Amino acid sequence: MVLEPAAAVAPAVRGRARGTLLVLAAMLLVALNLRTSITSVGSLLTEVREGLQLSGLMAGVVTTMPTIAFAFFGAFTPVLVRRFSAPRVLVAAMVALVAGQALRVATGSAAVFVITSALALSGIAIGNVLMPMLVKQHFPERTGLVTGAYSVSMSIGATIGAAATVPIAHAFGSWRAGLGVWAILALAAIPLWLPAALRHRAASRATAVPGAETIARVRPGATRLGWAMAIFFGAQSLSGYAAMGWLPTLFRDAGFSPENAGLLLGILSVVGVPMGLIMPSLTARLPNLHGLILALAGLMIVAYLGMMLAPRAGAYLWVVVLSVGQSAFPLALTVLGLRARTAEGTVALSAFAQSIGYLFAALGPLLVGYFYGLTGAWTVPMLFLVAVALLQATAGLAIARPRFIEDE
Repeated sequence: MVLEPAAAVAPAVRGRARGTLLVLAAMLLVALNLRTSITSVGSLLTEVREGLQLSGLMAGVVTTMPTIAFAFFGAFTPVLVRRFSAPRVLVAAMVALVAGQALRVATGSAAVFVITSALALSGIAIGNVLMPMLVKQHFPERTGLVTGAYSVSMSIGATIGAAATVPIAHAFGSWRAGLGVWAILALAAIPLWLPAALRHRAASRATAVPGAETIARVRPGATRLGWAMAIFFGAQSLSGYAAMGWLPTLFRDAGFSPENAGLLLGILSVVGVPMGLIMPSLTARLPNLHGLILALAGLMIVAYLGMMLAPRAGAYLWVVVLSVGQSAFPLALTVLGLRARTAEGTVALSAFAQSIGYLFAALGPLLVGYFYGLTGAWTVPMLFLVAVALLQATAGLAIARPRFIEDE
């Protein structure tokens, strides 16, 4: 008699397990697409500049666009989530990413390239904000592990985009092929989310996100934690996007071939793969993060000074050290979930921190490009990034101890 209920329950348990694994796989595939569109442009920036006759200033705009788009479009994600279900919003984001990547390689106009790139980046921006919320909703007891898994997926995507784009472009004889191929990868993410999106057609707040009214109540901008999180996120993002946009150029100037310069950027991402898995779990377990935050900022400073003083002789060492230091990014993603009690609080904090943070980070590639163009050398740009790492450490100390955005 006892075995019958167990036998009846077993299929339901297996079904839930399969559903959980499917959600995880769908999240990882989305995460795989959240950086390829950016690192691929960095690897082919010289060719894109020549092909579209971009000025130095316009090239700076192209490298700055990811952070601007993330700041602008990320801010609207909580509004979308209040009206539509998360799967529907995510499907729309992936459609925008596919369309933008496909359309931008079909034009010879610099202006159209910028507009269609912004369309692609809008999809990435929404995905950036939704991921911590999805982790909180579906894996509340495994925040560190799942955040680590999707951070690794993002790193893998960044690595593939950096290392494979130039060979693909050379194989097809065009930079357009090197950038356009990544639309196919984004297209593959849509079918996994489409069934869930079709199941959630209702557009009311009540059915879109249970407890969505909480999003409206949480005001991260009125809290010290919200602003500290935004500055920390912005500082580490500024350094990350400056590196993705300009490191290949730095290494080309140091005498590396375009392929090897792209490979060095790829190594930056490869080292980030294990760090992306380790850092969230470590972050979730530590009672406070003071020492870890200071150590990561210190490694970034060492790497920038090394690139300034010995960019060729120590290139591989500096890239590895910088990559470890930049694991402040998965740390930040994990903290977004740890500093909120609910999924709704998480999306509010995530949207605020990422929008304000990326707005600040937008200055990074632009100022690095400006300082580089002004001086014709890398000393001033590297010293600027050292100063940003110090700001990151200072803001990080304010988010290091456990507390919750809903309580402030």
